[in-house]
Amino acid sequence: MGFTIGGSRGIRDIRSGSRRRNRTAERTVVAEYTGLWGWAVVPGARAASGGHSCSCGKAGCAAPGAHPLPGAAEIPAGATLEQVSKAWAEVPGAALLLPAGRTFDILDVAAPAGRRALVRLERMGLPLGPVSATPEGRCQFFVAPGATADLPRLLYRMGWDDADLDLRCLGPGDHITAPPSDRGGLGPVSWLRPPSLDTATAPPEARLLLGTLAYICHRSAA
Repeated sequence: MGFTIGGSRGIRDIRSGSRRRNRTAERTVVAEYTGLWGWAVVPGARAASGGHSCSCGKAGCAAPGAHPLPGAAEIPAGATLEQVSKAWAEVPGAALLLPAGRTFDILDVAAPAGRRALVRLERMGLPLGPVSATPEGRCQFFVAPGATADLPRLLYRMGWDDADLDLRCLGPGDHITAPPSDRGGLGPVSWLRPPSLDTATAPPEARLLLGTLAYICHRSAA
């Protein structure tokens, strides 16, 4: 299933070479995610600048440019560059989405707290997985799957269950936008801590990061 995003024919012609290069770069990144990091990739919708309309074509889309593209096939973990190129040709211009709840869950916090927590966690020498930053001002910490179901128990054990924390967990059924794709027409997602062979398929348990994240989220809200 293909789709195009608006613009005049003249603009498309002028930018055709640049778009071809961008598509090649996107396919290379997708192949890196599937082949090197062991992640499935889901083609996602894109939004117009400002996020007012979505390439899915649905009027009044609830999450413009921030959801899987209807009808598009998932590219499985392990797919090669050749397989990715063939599949991605069916969804030109798609955003790169990663399904949570398989090889990782996500601890999602406000960017100021997340950046401070990342510095502190690194100084403490705690194990870290990939960390991304979104244009909405969120930091997303990759942790071992199962964190979503375990989060209430972990917060209770750490004494943070009654705190009003700007912290949530994304797991099965959720998708995150992966760098370098645009999210919601607001700009690209970026890596604060890129994946590595050690962390992509074996991120740390949520309990190792949660205490620091909860504390800094609480302090940031005070």
